[in-house]
Order: sequence, then C-alpha cells, then structure tokens
Amino acid sequence: MTHANPTDNRLPSILTAATPRRVITFVAFVLIALLLLPIVLSAFWMKIMFEMAAYSLVTLGLGLLVGRTGIYSLCQVPMMAAGAWIALRVHYLVDLPFPLLLLISGLLTGLLGIVIGLPAMRLSGLYLALVTLMAAGAITLLLTVVKFPNGGDGFWGFDKLNSSGQNILPRPSSATSDIAFYRYTVVVAAIGFLVAAIHITGKPGRAWASIRQSEVTAVSAGVNTTLYKLWAFALSAAVTGVAGGLIVAGTGVTTNQFPVEQSITLLAVVLLGGVYNLWGAVLAAFFLRVFPQILDKKLGLPVEVLTMLFGVGVISTLAMQPKGVVEDLTNLGRFVGSKFARSERAEHEGVAT
Repeated sequence: MTHANPTDNRLPSILTAATPRRVITFVAFVLIALLLLPIVLSAFWMKIMFEMAAYSLVTLGLGLLVGRTGIYSLCQVPMMAAGAWIALRVHYLVDLPFPLLLLISGLLTGLLGIVIGLPAMRLSGLYLALVTLMAAGAITLLLTVVKFPNGGDGFWGFDKLNSSGQNILPRPSSATSDIAFYRYTVVVAAIGFLVAAIHITGKPGRAWASIRQSEVTAVSAGVNTTLYKLWAFALSAAVTGVAGGLIVAGTGVTTNQFPVEQSITLLAVVLLGGVYNLWGAVLAAFFLRVFPQILDKKLGLPVEVLTMLFGVGVISTLAMQPKGVVEDLTNLGRFVGSKFARSERAEHEGVAT
C-alpha cells in the first residue's frame, strides 16, 4: 500500500445525502439483478453474474482503502482466501446458520486486516506496499501448506485421505439452487454496499477524507488517525471475508485459486472503475469477472489482450480521468438526462402555445 497524492484535494462524495434519485437508482439496480437477469441469461452467464456479485464486495473493500484513505492494498485476494478458509473451518467445528457463518467469517477476516494494517501506522510509500505484498505471499504460502479444511481433525481441519481438490460450503436451505444462491449473494452484496455508504457519509468517512488529503492536517484537527486507519483496514477486510464465504458456497475453492499476482489485476480494475464512487466497485467487478468472458466467449480474443486493455485503461484513467470510468458514465447519463428534459420542456411549451 502507498499513500495517494495528498495534493489531490478532489474528493467527490457519493451519497452525501440519501436523495430520492440515488435511492431509486440503487433499488432499481438491485431489482434488475434479482428479477430480470435470471430470466434473460443462460446458466453459464448466471454463474458469471454470481461471481461478479461476490467479487463486487472485494472491489468495494479495496476501493474503500484506495479512494477514502489513500492507501493501496496488494493483499485483497489472499484476504478473500482467508475468509473462505475461516468459513469452512467454522462450519466443520460448529453447525451454524449460513448468515451467522458469513458474519463470523467477515469479523475474523476483519481482525486479520487489522493485524496486517498495523504497519500502516509507521510505514508509508513503497515500504508499506512491500509489507502488504509480503503478507499476501505469507497467506498464500500458508494456504498451500495447510490446505482448505475438509472435516479433518486438529487445528487446520484437513484430512489428506478425504481430499478431493475442491472444497464447497453447504448453501443455506433457502438458496440451494444456483439461481436462488445468486439472488442470496446479490442481497448480501447490497447490504455490504449499504454498510459502506453509512460509513462514508458518517464520521468515519469524514475522518478518512481528512487523512487522505493530509494526515498532518488531520492530526492537528484532532482526528485519531490510528483508529480510523485500522477501521478502514478492518472494514475492507471484513467485506472481503464475506465475499470469500460466498465464493466457497457458490462455486467452491481450491488452493491455487487465489494467486498473489491477481491482487495487481484487482487493483487495476478498481482504479479503472473508479475509487471515489461506490458504483465504481460494481463496474470494477464487471471488468474483473464478466468482461474477460465476453472477450473469450463472444470475441475469441486471448487473455493477453485483456491484460493490455487493462494496462491502457489504467494509464488513461490516471492521466485523464482519475475518478474512473464510472465518472464518464455518470457524465453521459447527466447529458442524456438534460437532453431528454430539454426536449420534454420544449414539447410542453409547444403544446401550451
């Protein structure tokens, strides 16, 4: 993690007030995801949409760190693996309802995020980035050694005789089918975004904004920078841990599914989507899970093309539009809306005359 440019004081705020338009947009988006997509998409694309819904929590967690506190993380993907591991381990230890299992997975992963975030109190720049990268490598290495729990004895809960390569968590009784669990995941993701919005518009969000602009100024203003930095790490890790629990129940996990280098791709798509707007996390999840499948299945392009496109996209975003693609889409929507309103107004005036 490195601190973002403190001279960039442009901190656009999403949901500075819960305006009816924002609420209607959010509700409409969730309803479309819940009701319309399962009707129009095939089973394959519904699997991809499930992954997008789950990974939107991962991109949300990283976006909170980057966009709100100005700290970059290279540990988000292994953190998701940790959330999946915790969910499986707790499941084999105690028979708990699935929502409680997700909550425990999020809370324990959040504690792990605090442990990794402790160096942020003393380090910055490249040194902090190296610390998080080493933490990611440590989690990945530990996972390859201890494996995911499969009901074995001992602390790690792994039995070599019962190993099948893939580990799956039982789904809740109310969402056993793929479509039902997809809807379940969308609802959980929506709750995660609401929790993030509450933080951003409240006291934590104001503290994070002051830290991002200037930590020295934040301290002089009485902001407890240690508390709110760790708070950001904990929240980011917690929503990522919940995503890990959803993934292990939705598609299952393997030990080689969470490489460290994927964290770099994750950071690229988060920057490309937009870190100052919660909708940027949704767009980043689209780039991460859906866009590669479109290139592969629909256009037949190799994965190297995707890497090049992400690289060009990030460079152009940093150079010309730091707010990400979501800001361009927002401006486009406003332009179309203003044109539509103007035409309606002209038509009304014509009828009146």
